[in-house]
Amino acid sequence: MVSEVGGRSGGLLPVASHLTMFLGEYLHTFDSKNRISLPSKFRKALGRVVVVTRGLDHCLYVYSRKAWEKEARSYAAAVNGNSARRGLARLFLAGSFEAEVDGTGRVLIPENLKSFASIKEKAVIAGVFERVEIWEEGAWKAYTAEIERDANAFAEKVGDTN
Repeated sequence: MVSEVGGRSGGLLPVASHLTMFLGEYLHTFDSKNRISLPSKFRKALGRVVVVTRGLDHCLYVYSRKAWEKEARSYAAAVNGNSARRGLARLFLAGSFEAEVDGTGRVLIPENLKSFASIKEKAVIAGVFERVEIWEEGAWKAYTAEIERDANAFAEKVGDTN
């Protein structure tokens, strides 16, 4: 069953004429064919073709084709860099998968990517600026609890104490 639950007042925020910021978090369920419905508020901005790749913190990143081309160029430039840059480029580029969004907003996620993120059935789809992230539900809850608990320390580390 595919459902859109929650959404903590998310959606899209136009930042500039060429940029859309994805916001909010949504709980969705994979169907038996490894498809998940993208939040309706995200679909138009993502377009008919998306790129799904392995992300940091064992989640999946979803980009519009245009955003992916920009992102991929930065990784491609790193392929001949130091070993850390090459490793990240390989993680993101070799792990990427181009997928069509069907007429009902569903996208197929290959089993190897679901496995990377330890996703079985339920997943959180989170808007994170220019990309969308897909998390295993329990991992998302644990991650956000940790971030919320340590937010003050993180803000001081990065110099943002608003």
